[in-house]
Amino acid sequence: MKNLEKIKWGIVGLGNIANQFATDLLLLEDAELTAVASRSSFKANDFAQKYNCSKAYDSYEALFADEEVEIIYIATPHDSHAELSIKALEAGKHVLCEKPIALSYSDAVRMIEASKKNNKFFMEAFWTRFIPAVKEVLKKVENGEIGEVKYINADFAFRGSETENLRLFDKKLGGGALFDIGVYPLFLSYILLGNPKEIVAKAIKHKNDIDLQTSMILQYEKAQSILHSSIVFDSDMKATIAGTKGRIELNSPWFVADGYTLYIDEEKEAVISLPVLGKGYSHEIIECHNCIRNSQIESQFWSYQNSLDLSKIVDEIKIQIQLPF
Repeated sequence: MKNLEKIKWGIVGLGNIANQFATDLLLLEDAELTAVASRSSFKANDFAQKYNCSKAYDSYEALFADEEVEIIYIATPHDSHAELSIKALEAGKHVLCEKPIALSYSDAVRMIEASKKNNKFFMEAFWTRFIPAVKEVLKKVENGEIGEVKYINADFAFRGSETENLRLFDKKLGGGALFDIGVYPLFLSYILLGNPKEIVAKAIKHKNDIDLQTSMILQYEKAQSILHSSIVFDSDMKATIAGTKGRIELNSPWFVADGYTLYIDEEKEAVISLPVLGKGYSHEIIECHNCIRNSQIESQFWSYQNSLDLSKIVDEIKIQIQLPF
């Protein structure tokens, strides 16, 4: 690790998730936070000072033009993901774009086309795909340890505040439960069972038309997933994957699980501990570094096609619950 040249990062959009990401970035010896950007110069300077970053910009375009920066983490609200990712790719930067990739499937297609055209690495930041517990559970399912998967149950719910979590309730920014957190349980179903044959979704809406909570059933040939997301109540955020021989329960909160429990024929077979590094974002950063060093413009673990498939699933739900995006 010490012999590797540092990969230089820029961060665009300096909210809560960017703070968590930057904290994990500092844990990696082969990563350097080179520049950050916000529409507010005060916010940019404060963030840069906090994370020992030498450059702070008050415009995203200025960061895109910085020749020292190699890869940019897009952590702005959902509605700007497509525009900013494409601009960064066209400026010759690799891009890690926070999930959801975009507010529409057509925008997701444009982003991936920009990556291919400019021959630059691009990945949607589905950090959960790279945490040790999820990687190991995927292998166990693929190896048939719980038999044929028949049922998945997962939710992501917390109590948001219209005064403290303004972005969550802002229709213009792509707020609401589905795009902010509903993509997580959908992701779990997708990586285990693939594209569903049928989707049924129902939502309870806010007065401004965003979804406050959304329930989803994904129907497969021989399996079903029952999934839920909400920004108006707290849940235990566990996930269960049940098969013909046994089941796996991911520790809560499952999307950053530090382990899981394996049951075979209703007997507790193993309780496995697999802590994440830092807050859990480190693992996707390591994947970005590996891809860049190997001249790959997409990850084999969360590929262009994976992002497009998930975006299409979300688009179908968006139509069914009549979101205005």
